[in-house]
Amino acid sequence: MDRGYVDFVRLFRVAKASGCFVVRCKRHVRFRVSRSRPVDKTEGLRCDQTIQLTSTWSIKSYPQPLRRVRVYDAENQVHLILLTNQLELTALVIAQLYRRRWQVELFFKWIKQHLRLRCFYGRSENAVRCQIWSAICAYLLVAIAKRQLNLSQTLNEILQIVSVNPFEQIPLEQLLASQIAKSAPEISSTNIQNQLVFND
Repeated sequence: MDRGYVDFVRLFRVAKASGCFVVRCKRHVRFRVSRSRPVDKTEGLRCDQTIQLTSTWSIKSYPQPLRRVRVYDAENQVHLILLTNQLELTALVIAQLYRRRWQVELFFKWIKQHLRLRCFYGRSENAVRCQIWSAICAYLLVAIAKRQLNLSQTLNEILQIVSVNPFEQIPLEQLLASQIAKSAPEISSTNIQNQLVFND
């Protein structure tokens, strides 16, 4: 998570539930270093420390030790300070986990844009998971069909046609062809008769 999500009360709830987190540290966080580990600076690592928070509020909010990893991001030319409750993984893996968080953000953006999940039919974790997996499977089936049948329509167009004809028992190619024929403007015989004729 990014700096805006550093809430030690919430992070401690995650830790107590046996969850792991990697967050960017805010600048004003006060701490005491209890242990330092050597790092490979060729990988962009600058320090790997076990720390204890020292301010009155943070000690109450998160009383357990944390790990502080400082990394230099050469691509963006910035220093990142990361906090995690994961004490077993290497510092390099911790840095890579944080770098890949953006892929998670992009995945959620993709879900919102492509899977058409207007609302969830259930509120339990299992219900939400089942609905998302079902939507992903449907999207992938349409993507496979588009590729194998060499369809010219976009995935969104195919999904829209399929979503309004879920119980049609005809091949997908025929369904798409019939929908295209319906949407094409009809040319009436009167319009043809009213056309001018050019002579050679």
